[in-house]
Amino acid sequence: MNLRPLLFAALLAAGMHTACAATPMKLADYLALNGPDPTARLAYGAAPSQYAELFLPAGSGPFPVAVLVHGGCWTSKFGGITQLRNMAGALAARGIAVWNVEYRRTDEAGGGYPGTYEDMHAALALLAAQAGRYPLDLQRLVAVGHSAGGQLVQWMAGRGRIPSGPLHRASPLKVPAVVSLGGLADLRNEAALIKSSCGRDTAELAGMPGPDRPDVFVDTNAAELMPNGSRTWLVTGELDTISPPRVAQDYAMRARKAGDAAEVVILPGASHYDEVAATSPAWPQVLAVIERALGRP
Repeated sequence: MNLRPLLFAALLAAGMHTACAATPMKLADYLALNGPDPTARLAYGAAPSQYAELFLPAGSGPFPVAVLVHGGCWTSKFGGITQLRNMAGALAARGIAVWNVEYRRTDEAGGGYPGTYEDMHAALALLAAQAGRYPLDLQRLVAVGHSAGGQLVQWMAGRGRIPSGPLHRASPLKVPAVVSLGGLADLRNEAALIKSSCGRDTAELAGMPGPDRPDVFVDTNAAELMPNGSRTWLVTGELDTISPPRVAQDYAMRARKAGDAAEVVILPGASHYDEVAATSPAWPQVLAVIERALGRP
């Protein structure tokens, strides 16, 4: 029996009373997050950042699956996969398998356009290949992304609509549900916010236009890859200044107008970093959204 998730759950529960009185988390608090070691680490490419961590709950399964994609402004200087082990351990303790994805970022060789998106494709393809090796129920799948990772998981949901080019894939693994935690998904309409919050230019995330691709958002902007048939929960801290609640409201409106289901959840008194911490007072609300996305009572 894998006891690590159960131990992590006990430690988490022991700290909840203290956490409830905590002030909103800051970047330093987020960078200090950690969690249990994964069950396995699997590479989907040759680069150092091309791998994913699998967390399996105790029991025989098959288990619903949460794909986690960290944020960090698409760069390597703001942490990433290690911090999301905090959430991964808490989800595994609830009987949810976790696929915690690392990827090449804009300041790494091969990152940006198209490499970062190709990493998302490859990580999901590797997950699909593991369903026969591990007790994973890919019919119950949710992609959960934070900040820049929110953009990437929202892109995952619509990637099947990309008709051609380097990011087209035939019959990719379907992502039926998305939970975007303070996501910055609309590259076209939120370019100014992405620049002010993260210091990133559109060209780093979407590439440069050319004769064969005059509009750089046709295959990168999740907001334009709709309708995609997914259901999206946009979860944002009331005090989030990186991706304010207005961003979630605007994206949800656009999704509904396109014909997709989208729901906004505002976390009272929470910052951008509370959204992703299992020790935060906001965690029970975030967990409830993830379990709802998986169809759990």
